[in-house]
Amino acid sequence: MPAAVRSRLSRIAVAAPAAAALVLGTLAIASPAIADTTSDGPGAAKALQGTSPAWATPQADAGAVPDSTPATARVYLAGRDPQGLAAFAQAVSSPDSSQYGEFLSAADVKARFGPSEQQVKAVTDWVTGAGLKVTATTEHYVEVSGTTAGMTKAFGTRFRNYRTADGTQSAPASDAVVPAGVANAVLDIGGLTSVNQKSASQAVSVAAAEAKAEGQNPAAQSARSAAAPQATTDAKGQNTLPTTPTCSDDGYGSKTAKGAPTGYEKNDPFAPCSYVPSQLRKAYGVTDAKLTGKGATVAIVDAYGLGTMEADADHFSTAHGDKPFAPGQYKEVVTPAKWTHQADCGDWSGEEALDVEMVHGLAPDANVVYVGANSCEDADLSDALADIVDNHLADIVSNSYGEIMHGKSGDLDPAVIANDNQLFELGAAEGIGFNASAGDCGDNSPGAAATGVNCQADTNQAQTQWPSSSPWVTAVGGTALELKDKKGDYGHEVSMGDERSVLSTDGKSWTPAPGQAPFYFGGGGGVVKGEPQPWYQKGVVPDSISLVAADGTKSATPQRATPDVAMSGDLVAATLVGYTPTGGAYSEGGYGGTSVSSPEYAGIEADAIQARGGRPIGFANPGIYDRAGTKAFHDVNDAAVHTKRGNVVDLGVVDGALKVRLYKIGADYGLSASAGYDTATGVGSPGKDFFKSYRLGKQH
Repeated sequence: MPAAVRSRLSRIAVAAPAAAALVLGTLAIASPAIADTTSDGPGAAKALQGTSPAWATPQADAGAVPDSTPATARVYLAGRDPQGLAAFAQAVSSPDSSQYGEFLSAADVKARFGPSEQQVKAVTDWVTGAGLKVTATTEHYVEVSGTTAGMTKAFGTRFRNYRTADGTQSAPASDAVVPAGVANAVLDIGGLTSVNQKSASQAVSVAAAEAKAEGQNPAAQSARSAAAPQATTDAKGQNTLPTTPTCSDDGYGSKTAKGAPTGYEKNDPFAPCSYVPSQLRKAYGVTDAKLTGKGATVAIVDAYGLGTMEADADHFSTAHGDKPFAPGQYKEVVTPAKWTHQADCGDWSGEEALDVEMVHGLAPDANVVYVGANSCEDADLSDALADIVDNHLADIVSNSYGEIMHGKSGDLDPAVIANDNQLFELGAAEGIGFNASAGDCGDNSPGAAATGVNCQADTNQAQTQWPSSSPWVTAVGGTALELKDKKGDYGHEVSMGDERSVLSTDGKSWTPAPGQAPFYFGGGGGVVKGEPQPWYQKGVVPDSISLVAADGTKSATPQRATPDVAMSGDLVAATLVGYTPTGGAYSEGGYGGTSVSSPEYAGIEADAIQARGGRPIGFANPGIYDRAGTKAFHDVNDAAVHTKRGNVVDLGVVDGALKVRLYKIGADYGLSASAGYDTATGVGSPGKDFFKSYRLGKQH
């Protein structure tokens, strides 16, 4: 990842974990005269808090940015009635409201809450009057370009260079100020620093995670095979480990790793064979409810697009006993001619394949719309979300990417948060629900990032990720799912979190020893610092959780806690995915991460829409918390599940040597699942009465 970049991490573990984030524009600005911003029309000028980052200090000052330096920015529009939008979105999303489910069309949302022509004209006149050029205008922002001198005149702040840990960066010396005459029209301004912010796919394959742990590059995907192991014996006739990959194919722990040294208990089992969609449907009640997601539409947002996606999904489905897409059931919204930053963003193919195949696998008759952003930069991902909202492309949206909100290179641009939240509120008003994976790095602390294989090294504190931290998003955490049998009957779940040891060269011990192994991979969650507790969490999330932020900061009032729900996503109890990488051949491999969990839950929601007779759910969280503590959800509780936690993963012979690892599940970093709501699994995973609770005739 480039030095000045922080990234949103997608939530799966993939063949080449892509670092991705969003660039909101670069600005290099100097110090011409600043326009008077205190007397332009009625009302008062508005300072935009956070537009000058914390690292822009006098002590770090490295001089003015030349006036002639080119610069770009986005002026995000507040719309006609931002307070009314939030209130309406809450009312139509809350089962106890008289307006519940009375969603508006996209056109009506635009007419009622979108920016007026007068607001757009006022903003345009303001920025062009300062010498800037308008390069794009949408329902959500006015994009401008020009010089540092023009930016300084428009935004009421000088631009300076600063010495940072990532080199010299430019930023406003003070918060940008919006003139009084346009203050009510402006939501925020993005792209005022030279630090690029982008999101990363969180998909992780078994092969990629293992390669990263050993400092290698994965050569191929790794699928744990159910083939009979080729066992051997030592000189004394004792069983030794098989020399070909094997796994537990008839339920969790169905095959004992004979010949392996003692791990977390005597006779550790082989890890489960990578799960396929039919097993997940059975485990989470879809099969028994006889639901297929018919009538619902799920959108998936990632970066770029895989040219073979539909063919690969059809191949994967038919290979595992499911139906391929029907004609017209799968659609794509991609613009390859506009793709940028591929080198920085990495390969998102595995993420896309995982997302599409999980949604189709959990809801085989649901329509799927893949919306590929033009890069992994925040601005481009937000444009993809806006396309879905503006054109009502779906009922449910799955986002398997994210980024930390606080890092050594600074905090997430407040404009990203403000714009995304507005898009999520607009979607809620239309009856569109947004899901986001909660991350694969436990509490995202420096301790977790020191050894975790899908973490951001830039983190400077325990924290949650964006966009799963948004109060208008369903944050989806991860679990390790344990099946009773090959069919997929539900057994148990524990929190998603793994520790890893390596078989010694003589095959007699594990290194590090069990109980001393470092954190490897785990679901994200925690309490969002500074974000007030949303209405739907009151009475469910206890004060013992909500009054303490992820980094330990105490609050006088409750705060937003994540995740909201959880589903299967562990890298040990992996999920099978198949696709054709660019220039390669189709293959299948095991994947893990909350990038698995988010599209799984989107598929489950599509099935719930069918159970409701086709009525959209909209923003799901109020209904989720109404169901907390009922049989609609499995209350995942690590302490209550008495099962073997050690799992031997036999990766077969690589470069002439047997590759064997020992993983402990239910060992997240800084998080754990307990009775009731917890910050590892939220209210739990879909349970026995989940679909029954959504059947037509029920209030919610």
